[in-house]
Amino acid sequence: MAKEGEMTEINLVPIEDNSSGHSSLDRPSRTDTSPTYANSNSNRASNFSYPQAKGPAPAYHQQRYSYVDDTPGGSPPGTPITGGGGATPYGSLLPPPKYPSYANSNGADTRSSSPFPQSQTAFQSQDTLRPLFPDTPSTFFNKEWVKDGSIAQLHSRDDAEFWHGWKRNLFYFAPFLTGLSLALYWVYFGLRIAFIVSAQNAKRASFPMAWIFVAIEISVAIPVFMQNFWTMFALKKRRRPKLRLIGNDVPTVDIFVTCCGEDDDLVLDTVRGACAQDYPQDKFRVIVLDDGKSAGLERMTRDLADIYPNLYYKSRPKFPGVPHHFKAGNLNYGLDEVHTMPGGAGQFMAALDADMIPEEHWIRAVMPHMLVDPKMALACPPQLFYNTPPGDPLCQSLDFFVHVCEPIKDALGVAWCTGSGYVVRREALDEIGNFPLGSLAEDVATSTLMLGKGWKTAFVHEPLQFGTVPDDFGSHLKQRTRWAIGTVDTSIKLKFCLWGDQIKRMTFAQRTSSFLYAFLSLFNILLVLSMFALPIVLIMGKPLVAYANFEQLRWLIRACFAAVISNRLCEFVLFIPSGYHTGQRGSRYQLWMSPYIALCLIRSFVLPKWLGGQTQAFKPTGSLKSALNERDPQKRAPMWRRMWTLIANFMGFFHIGYVYFTLVAVTMSSYRCFNKITTRDIIICLVTHAFWPPLSFIIVCSSFWIPITYAIDPPSVKDREELLVRDPKTGIAHPSKESKKIAFSGQSSWFEIEYTFTTLYTTLILVASFFI
Repeated sequence: MAKEGEMTEINLVPIEDNSSGHSSLDRPSRTDTSPTYANSNSNRASNFSYPQAKGPAPAYHQQRYSYVDDTPGGSPPGTPITGGGGATPYGSLLPPPKYPSYANSNGADTRSSSPFPQSQTAFQSQDTLRPLFPDTPSTFFNKEWVKDGSIAQLHSRDDAEFWHGWKRNLFYFAPFLTGLSLALYWVYFGLRIAFIVSAQNAKRASFPMAWIFVAIEISVAIPVFMQNFWTMFALKKRRRPKLRLIGNDVPTVDIFVTCCGEDDDLVLDTVRGACAQDYPQDKFRVIVLDDGKSAGLERMTRDLADIYPNLYYKSRPKFPGVPHHFKAGNLNYGLDEVHTMPGGAGQFMAALDADMIPEEHWIRAVMPHMLVDPKMALACPPQLFYNTPPGDPLCQSLDFFVHVCEPIKDALGVAWCTGSGYVVRREALDEIGNFPLGSLAEDVATSTLMLGKGWKTAFVHEPLQFGTVPDDFGSHLKQRTRWAIGTVDTSIKLKFCLWGDQIKRMTFAQRTSSFLYAFLSLFNILLVLSMFALPIVLIMGKPLVAYANFEQLRWLIRACFAAVISNRLCEFVLFIPSGYHTGQRGSRYQLWMSPYIALCLIRSFVLPKWLGGQTQAFKPTGSLKSALNERDPQKRAPMWRRMWTLIANFMGFFHIGYVYFTLVAVTMSSYRCFNKITTRDIIICLVTHAFWPPLSFIIVCSSFWIPITYAIDPPSVKDREELLVRDPKTGIAHPSKESKKIAFSGQSSWFEIEYTFTTLYTTLILVASFFI
């Protein structure tokens, strides 16, 4: 094997077919000459609905490659892979392009039948590789590995840009620390249960509140246990190198930019980034799929097509009373439309959300992972953002998921499609009947159905796209609750991936992952119910722990200390890839967001309409303007209006009420303890009631207060244009280096003070247990 960071070469060599028939290396070619293009119903998931594709069947041409790894121990020369879904390369069977005008006086598109005419200034496929090497330009372009139709391995790890060195070495201990933390937690709970039984036998009385509190602690810990258990699979090495597709002998790609009511300027920045890909112009086209029917966007897109002849605008018709199935329907409309366009459908399809600006080397970075494995159905990079506010108080970044969870899932062969920036093989889409309808999580459903058919998915851990997070509290809630509804709904339709024909070829790890994430969403209902147990037990004046003698109390304190400290160490190591503060934000987010997700799930899946149930709804987020202008220091609404909006529209009253109720319960419980006679009795009463380490009520209350703090003092974010670096000549914009990072804030310092204080307090109680 090549050493880490060493450049190796992987060639894609065309194989000549001298036979009159099809080679055994080919996938079956499409021979249907009927005027409609539709998939067999036998390939469709029974719990989802699919549209019938329309339009003439495209011409298909099989293009085959052999995979050659020149590194020692690599794959043997000639290992075959296919070039994709069998679509005709657009430039090979089409007449020469015509320049320069593509619209007549009526605005109709008058471009030639060639979908992708060659640009007069062709892209250099090596340009995106130049910064990676210290050589002079002349030496760089003379590298032997720069050949048409080849794949270069830039590094043995695709995540080398995110983290390396001592941090990576330390992260290898995360599974062991996770195992230790889980073991100590169960020892602690075991002692709690044993000592309650002992106390009941010694005092001949029952302790129902102690049992309830133990049950609550265990129930709240279950999702933590499950997620931590999942992270133990980090022991499985993830071997996905950093690859680049070189030259102009490349597959054809249809790039869809989906939009629905976002700002035209924002969509145009994404479109320009997609059009400016370092990829041969006759091998890809960009199609704007506008579900909002914006006249301004249509006009600007057609104007931009004068510069980029491979750019197209499409807007599907919608009829009253006919379901249009939101983003999935829009994508399927695009998949049908490309069959009617010159050259037919591309071998691969790629998709971008309206606000996701791709890096110039996006396609060349993702495509190699599709080509080296003929069973790779989909490859997806992380969703990263450039307008995340300082401190990210609402935990809007997905850093923990994309830097910790997704790499582990990828190592186990269960990478998800996360909705933007992905490249998908048309063959795989055909087999599942295009994007499944009837779900708000069409991306997760798509990748799950592909895995169920025996295809593979990949997570490409490179920073290849940057978008925008919702710029107001309401849009953030709608986005996250929609994700939760979509995940649970997809899991229910697929029987939680436990059985059924749709997932019969999924592995155990793939089934476990799908079940786990659905369960974690549903667990928010139990989490909300359990959080009220703590103040209720304290209001009733009952202790949180029960014991028969002081020696048992000392052992409980010691076990609690061991569990808390091991958990803190585990957090430090486990959060390394995403950043420590990001991981802690995620923990607080699970607490304060749980009421919203729980209520949404109950109304969507439990309650009938006459009791407040509601059908699933969708509203695009991430780029819609806030009426309160919360993050604009000049235009934001006054504080009283922000607070009233939170309380009246976004359940702010629940957060205020819970924090008030909990603090009152802590005060009443502590007041009763001070009625004890001796100092020793007072201390023991306080510790066994409200102040049992690690002071959970402080963490819970401070987490629940986050929406209130956000309304009172929302973070300020620069105007979007100030976060971009724009080329004055081409108008192409990319996020600045600074905007790609989450700035530190004072709120993060305050929360760290809380964690440090509770940890020190737990240590102090341990020391005191030896003397009191």
